[in-house]
Amino acid sequence: MTKRIVLAAVIFFLFFVGCFFVGSPPQAKDIEWGVNFSQKQIELLGLNWQETYLALLEDLKVKKIKLITHWDLLEPIKEQYNFEDLDWQVKEAEKSGAEILLVIGMKTGRWPECHIPSWAKNLSQEKQQEIVLNLVKRIILRYRGSETIWAWQVENEPFFPFGECPWVDKNFLKEEIGLVKTLDLQLRPVVVSDSGEGSFWIAAARFGDIIGTTMYKKVWFRQLGAYIYYPLPPVFYWRKAQLIEKIFDKKVIVGELQAEPWGPKLLDESPLEEQEKTMNKDRFKSNIEFAKKTGLDEFYLWGGEWWYWLKTKQNQPEIWQEAQKLFVKSAK
Repeated sequence: MTKRIVLAAVIFFLFFVGCFFVGSPPQAKDIEWGVNFSQKQIELLGLNWQETYLALLEDLKVKKIKLITHWDLLEPIKEQYNFEDLDWQVKEAEKSGAEILLVIGMKTGRWPECHIPSWAKNLSQEKQQEIVLNLVKRIILRYRGSETIWAWQVENEPFFPFGECPWVDKNFLKEEIGLVKTLDLQLRPVVVSDSGEGSFWIAAARFGDIIGTTMYKKVWFRQLGAYIYYPLPPVFYWRKAQLIEKIFDKKVIVGELQAEPWGPKLLDESPLEEQEKTMNKDRFKSNIEFAKKTGLDEFYLWGGEWWYWLKTKQNQPEIWQEAQKLFVKSAK
């Protein structure tokens, strides 16, 4: 019996390796490149967020933006909403002809992932959910007429246990998505995201119209207290995307392609020499080339705020210039 179990395990392992680690995906013909944008991240780096946003649109010629909203910025005081900054971001994207993937909900990305206002942190889960639904409703009603928003991302990696978040609730995610679809008269697709390295995206595919995934290469692994390099080949992502397409008939996009450091501390607390352990010009170029080999055709780079910080605060424009080549070519 033990020998059979071992043999079955060996066969499964060989099958897994053969499926997800062997082979070369066909390269996508037309790749679309975008960038993530977080107002809070820019302010963390000591930059002017409007200046940075315009630099991405006007200097880099970015035409696809994954725009991250934060609950504590939109509702800093209970039932007192501030949409002025988000209105401006949407309007400027529209003026430049850029498309927005708008991230909404409680967990939307950037540390601590769940951006809960101080006044709401000690509320019950039921009450927090009630308030988040009201915020989602206000966002959809406010921006559903915008032609520049092509899709909504509801929450960020809602199934992946990362960040300082009080709860995970699949039923609530379903309720959020249902609300979005009820209110959005243009019936835009809903993106649900999941970890590229730690998931097969099955749960995300059950909820979302499009699956957003991550693609990281070298990161600080807190549990080990060390940097690790993910030894995953391009075919690993391609095979998983094909699986999702065949089973669920849904597309996979990369919502976070690593293009900034991931170290033991936040960027504003991390010296340059530490940052360069996980991201520099050569690694930036390498990650772009890796992405091209996955067969996927839509990527949002994670790190535009940091490139501008390097350029303006550190007098190191090299990565900004590399990104400029990528986006200017993509815009033509």
